[in-house]
Amino acid sequence: MPDQITISINARSISVAPGVTVAAAVAMAGNIITRRSVGGAARAPLCGMGICQECRVTIDGMPHQLSCQTLCADGMHIVTASEAVA
Repeated sequence: MPDQITISINARSISVAPGVTVAAAVAMAGNIITRRSVGGAARAPLCGMGICQECRVTIDGMPHQLSCQTLCADGMHIVTASEAVA
């Protein structure tokens, strides 16, 4: 098993250890915001076990994936809704 894998978060490559969740990788990349509410409020992982669903991100083109329940895989592309809503 490799010591590090490479993933992309919002088009920025980072390396993480195998077994790291997507939510943890997003935080390690310096951004805790994973999505925006309907009203535009910033949201971030809360419960860490998939119940609150505040951690939803797009993974490899699939929207609404629970980042706290998904392990990073080499080459994975993650998109968060961290940018401001216009």
